[in-house]
Amino acid sequence: MNLPAGGDRHAEIHRQLAAALAELVPDDPSIPPHPYLRRHLAQHAAQGRVLDDTHVPPALLPWESSSGLGRLLAGEDGRPAHQQWLQAWATLEPYSRDLSPLSRLTSLHLAHHAATSGRTPQSGPRPPEAPFDRSPVTPLWSDCASPDNVWALNDADVTSLTSTVPRRRGSPPLLVTGDDLGVVRFLRRDGSAAAPPLPVHEGAVAHLLTLHDGIVATGSTDGAVAILDAPRGRLIGQVVRRPATWVSSLTLHQPRGRAPVLLAAWSDGHLAAYNAAALQPVDIPLPVREPAPVLLSGTARSDGTELLLIAQHGTVSAFDGRTTRVSSHHPAPVRTLVALPRTEEYAVGGSDGTLSVHSTDAAGPGSRTRHAGATTGGAVTALAVVTVEGRPTLASGGADGTVRLWRTDRLEPVGEYLQAHAEAVTAVASLPGRSGGRLVTAGSDRTVRNWPLSGATFRRGRAVWNRVTASALSPGPSHLLALTEGTSTFVRDIGTGGKRPVLDDEPVTALAWTRLGHRTVLAAALSDNSIVLRDPGPGACPAPPVRLHGHFSPALALLALPPSGCPTLLASGSADGTVRLWDLDRQRSAAVFDDHKFSVRCLASTRARQGVLLASGGSDGNLRIWDTGALAQHGPTIRCGQNIVNDVAFACPHEDAELRVVTAGQNGTLRLWDPGAAAGHLAEFDPGDGELNAVTAFRIQGRRVAFAAAGATSIHLWDATANRLLLQIVTGHPVNALRVAPEPAGEPSTVLLATGEAGTMIFRIHHDRL
Repeated sequence: MNLPAGGDRHAEIHRQLAAALAELVPDDPSIPPHPYLRRHLAQHAAQGRVLDDTHVPPALLPWESSSGLGRLLAGEDGRPAHQQWLQAWATLEPYSRDLSPLSRLTSLHLAHHAATSGRTPQSGPRPPEAPFDRSPVTPLWSDCASPDNVWALNDADVTSLTSTVPRRRGSPPLLVTGDDLGVVRFLRRDGSAAAPPLPVHEGAVAHLLTLHDGIVATGSTDGAVAILDAPRGRLIGQVVRRPATWVSSLTLHQPRGRAPVLLAAWSDGHLAAYNAAALQPVDIPLPVREPAPVLLSGTARSDGTELLLIAQHGTVSAFDGRTTRVSSHHPAPVRTLVALPRTEEYAVGGSDGTLSVHSTDAAGPGSRTRHAGATTGGAVTALAVVTVEGRPTLASGGADGTVRLWRTDRLEPVGEYLQAHAEAVTAVASLPGRSGGRLVTAGSDRTVRNWPLSGATFRRGRAVWNRVTASALSPGPSHLLALTEGTSTFVRDIGTGGKRPVLDDEPVTALAWTRLGHRTVLAAALSDNSIVLRDPGPGACPAPPVRLHGHFSPALALLALPPSGCPTLLASGSADGTVRLWDLDRQRSAAVFDDHKFSVRCLASTRARQGVLLASGGSDGNLRIWDTGALAQHGPTIRCGQNIVNDVAFACPHEDAELRVVTAGQNGTLRLWDPGAAAGHLAEFDPGDGELNAVTAFRIQGRRVAFAAAGATSIHLWDATANRLLLQIVTGHPVNALRVAPEPAGEPSTVLLATGEAGTMIFRIHHDRL
């Protein structure tokens, strides 16, 4: 064998190893490969610079156990071609450690479809992509955005970030994260843990500040400041605790002629200084502030005089050790404050979404506002100064989950914004490295994400998430998908991909397909508290839409009841605490149930021996069943004990089975109930995936009932009879609604609609493969 010399020789050896090992991967993804292949094949391919779908076959990925594929992909300078399956798996990898191979296979199948097919409909039946012909699902439609660049998952919201370099020469930098349970974590550059999680505070770790040589200060909502040794992952000592307050800011400051000190501010306006080396109180002049939260940042004048920037409410002041002078006024409360590299300059992020750059002026009153008025998306929740292509750059995070870069000299955006998180961005930080820095972001979606810190990352932009606020799927066989995104509601034929607008510039809170005479129409709940019925069919007569009035707040749930003769009934549940039945034939209210104390958030119906029953749940935590024939409550009120009831579903029983209903709770559980008894729940399922937002039910193999529940990162299929998890499908983003499309009796599959933060998925579940 002729091998090149040096580094090329090393790479060629790994290329040949990867090629040989790839031949040993079974074509059938249900057959487990050899453990060596699961752990090391991707690493050989990466070292041989052939990390692609050929050398790491798709059939291996449901078994891949190195937990490093995403980091291997992120570390590549030049990305090889043909990485569609690998890129799809990298988005799922952080969520997949406890998944079964079948759940991994299913999740990978749907993620690959979303990444490669997108909005392209399936033109008739076709075999699934090899080698996934045994997958329990067949994708039908998707416009979901992938969960990009997930670097670490957390058990709670990540509330603060910082990076630090240990004292030992040549030691790699560490990323330090704090969460709202008071736990601090220490992560290496590859995302692995450098030390066990460290419980530090009784409240959220609101602030992390790097001091020196791997030493980090923390400030918490429990009112305490602590000092940590990041390389050793241990607590050095607690500095101080102020009862009944919370730490509002931490900063380093160097008074004239003194060593740097750690300054801490609390929510009652108190300020204190500590020696950053000995961690002892330091007596230096500090301004007296009113009893309100304070933000701090240190800067300097051109003559070297250190200034302390102080923000309270909508005002920023500068303290020079003797006097305090107002530097800038802002129209909204200051949310974030950071000093810029240029002398005397600082940036301010407001709760109204404005971003501005100011300069203190020692020669005259007030400040010079160099740039102001840049709008981010929602409140500016995080600011940090980073280096992009050798230039100091301002990174901002917003309450809408976006991250933006700004030139500090002109406050002009660098490229496009990143849709970085499904929830608000809580912190941003930079992590240095030999091959370039990384921008690390944290969000209320409990993820830490890692982006190349370059203008190209932002110039390319990212697909905007299609946040779906209302959805409905019509009965088969030709399914029509109704969606509301923002203030636009439209109907899409998932067979052809055709799209028709229904409502525009109308905030819609709920959708449902129903019947009006002999027509299938779309019911939409509007923000003006009314319900409108529209015929969305092509060439439909532009007659005035039917409007139903009666609620005093917008309806949050709409449901067409099963036909039972006349009249045709539509149910609505409103934020005004009422459930209403509407007679669509006469276009009027048929009944009002006002027993819920707070918002009615969910509805479900079933045909039972007693007739058509309607279930309702909501913010009062109660479940109620209504007899739509007798127009009265059926059975006792069930107090679910799940905090808010987010969704409800009947168990789709066969004719001789007992009636059962399931609730999805804010506390993260599914609970199965006998609606005829107020006793405790019959069964409980806790997938450990945060708050459960949605649930639906379908029958499989004749008599078995499966429930699909949506959490923060996945859809979970649960067999309540056997009390076992059938399947977990990773979404990476919260799903807010699940709907089953009615299918003919005896159909061996079920069509499921899932909509949420990142868009829409529709797929067919094959019963015989579960």
